[in-house]
Amino acid sequence: MLTFRRATPDDVRFLVPLVESAYRGDASRAGWTTEADLLDGQRTDPGGVLEAITDPDGAVLVGERGGQVVVCCQVAVVDGAGYFGLFAVSPEHQAGGVGRLALAEAERVAAREWGVSEMRMKVLTAREELIAWYVRRGYARTGELSPFPYGDVRFGVPRRTDLAFETLVKPLPS
Repeated sequence: MLTFRRATPDDVRFLVPLVESAYRGDASRAGWTTEADLLDGQRTDPGGVLEAITDPDGAVLVGERGGQVVVCCQVAVVDGAGYFGLFAVSPEHQAGGVGRLALAEAERVAAREWGVSEMRMKVLTAREELIAWYVRRGYARTGELSPFPYGDVRFGVPRRTDLAFETLVKPLPS
């Protein structure tokens, strides 16, 4: 059974390693969400995670199974819409429905608790398999691109020169 709760500042020590393990380095290769071929360096840091947890317009949701944190995601209200980010599933728990449950919980919070009518997110365009996963869950590609923050090591060290983000959007039930 997977249970969700809102993260607290005490969770930063668990969440940074969770995010890093899902996206960076050799540990991330155990799952399918790895960005290790696209980016080196960090995916996040304690300050960034704490900022998301304490954002007055958002929350970080933590999913636990058997007392272990296995998934997290940020949900916030940005420009009148829901925003989904900081999504990480432990590599050992990927492909088992945990990510789908976390996404659904974030959509529920955004729609029912905050009353927003759509969810937005930004995904690296090079992550076609991940984009396809979101499309299967009702998200639409907008073609709206934003540049990768080259030179800002807080977001990683690019291994390619063609990285960009695409905004995906999904209407939420009212």
